[in-house]
Formats: sequence, structure tokens, C-alpha cells
Amino acid sequence: MESNVIIRLACDRVDIPLFNEEERSRRLFTPGEIVTSEQGFMRGHGTYMEDENIKSSVAGVMVQVNKLITVKALKGRYVGEIGDVVVARVTEVQEKRWKVDTNSRLDSVLLLSSVNLPGGELRRRGVEDEKQMRKYLQEGDLISAEVQNVHSDGVLSLHTRSLKYGKLSQGILIKVFPSLIQRRKTHFHNLPCGASIILGNNGFIWISPIMNAEGEGAGGFTQNLDDVVTKQDRETIARIRNCILALAHCKMMLYDTSILFAYEESLKYEVQELLHQEVMSDIAFLTQHRLALLEK
Repeated sequence: MESNVIIRLACDRVDIPLFNEEERSRRLFTPGEIVTSEQGFMRGHGTYMEDENIKSSVAGVMVQVNKLITVKALKGRYVGEIGDVVVARVTEVQEKRWKVDTNSRLDSVLLLSSVNLPGGELRRRGVEDEKQMRKYLQEGDLISAEVQNVHSDGVLSLHTRSLKYGKLSQGILIKVFPSLIQRRKTHFHNLPCGASIILGNNGFIWISPIMNAEGEGAGGFTQNLDDVVTKQDRETIARIRNCILALAHCKMMLYDTSILFAYEESLKYEVQELLHQEVMSDIAFLTQHRLALLEK
């Protein structure tokens, strides 16, 4: 039985520095490394003081807000903020609430009073609504939601009171480090290549075909599983998935522009080739180059 084996010389290996060492805000700091020795700065999360130097206590990227310096860990659980868009999975149906996995330290909560009722009714939730909770959402369902409140113990309270939130239908889910998701005004994007993505601040990314905005009157609980996803749409979704994994592997920030550039640079490769180490580095380098030109 024959199998194709790819053999490459070490001199042909793509070994590209993806981070500019001249820009402190874009480089990685390791635990114990000096972030700054200048005076007048305040230390934040992920840092500590030693010999009048602010040092990193985690491996991550430095974030500076005025005089406050923090190091955001690349690896870690999601720490939610009010207004964050999240993609989550329902883990349990409880009394008047759903427990939801948002990749945070503790399970999040979606209250029955924090969802739209089918038909968009505006009324108090009663016993009948509580009995029908499993008809709305049940264990294993994927949803998009927004962080409504952060409790003192770290538990996130979610809501889906907008028609753009609700149960997710056909598509694939990708998990990356939350620190790689860049905060933007919107995290819902219909890419011109023919796919829709939701970039959850919690590191969960949902990729799906662009669907018609039908069934909005159902309060975000409908799932259209009847439409056949074409082979072209499946290939587009798989290509976007592999491009996101390539950018995440090289620790590049994920947002609509970077993903679209990576998709365009990947068109010279077959979808399955995008999983090769050299190809991933090549796409990440070309994407970073185009983003740098865009900033000039």
C-alpha cells in the first residue's frame, strides 16, 4: 500500500518571526521578564514589582491603558465583561434558568426572563413558560448571547434579548484562546467569500453559511436544518476554519479583516494543505504583511 509522504529539507523550512520585537505591545513576554523599568507606571493583572521593575507573571501580551500596564495571558480561561458577545453551549436546564458553558472558570447562567419569547411577546414568564423551557433550549444546543452582568463570584449572566442572538443552526465551532479575539464594535460578520462568522469574545468561533433572516419572529429559537449546505459552502467553511487555525497557531489576532486576508492568501493552496506547518506559517506571514500595509 502506497502513501504520500512529504519530505522537506531544513533549509526550506518556513521560520518567520511573526512578532515585531520593536513594538512592545505586540511581542510576547515570558514569566519573570521585565516589561518596563521606567518609573511612573502602575502594575495591573499579570505583573509584579521587583527591584523597581514591572515584570510579567504570566506568558502573554502587554496591554497599556494610560499609565496602567497589564499582561494578558495567551492561555487561560475567559474572563467576561459586560457587553461581550459569546458563543456558548447549554449544559443543563434548571429552574427558570439554563446553565451554559462559556469557556470561563464557572458555568454561566441564562435566565428564562433574559430570553425573547416565541412571537416576541412582552410579558412575565409563568409556569407554562417554565414547563416549555426544553422546547426553547436543551442540553447540547449552541447559542449566541451577550454578557448582561458579571457577579462577584465570577459567574456571567447572559441574555438573548436581540434578534441577532439565539440558537445556532448549521455550521462548525472552533475554539481558540480568548486573548486572540480582538474586541470590535461588531462580532457578527458576513464575509464576501460566502460565509457567516461569529467571533465570540470567549474564544468560541462559529462559522456557518449565510442564511436568510427568516424566522425572526420565533424569538431566536428556530433551527433551520432543512436547507442543504452545498459542497461549495462546505469547502468555503472548511477553508475559513483552517485559516483561523493557522492564524491562531501563529498567535495572531482574529477579527474580520485578518480572517478575510488569510482566506484570500490561502486560495493558492488546497483546503487540506492548509493544515501543514509550513503553509500555516506562510499564510500568517502574508496576512500580517497585508495588515501592516493597511495600517500605513
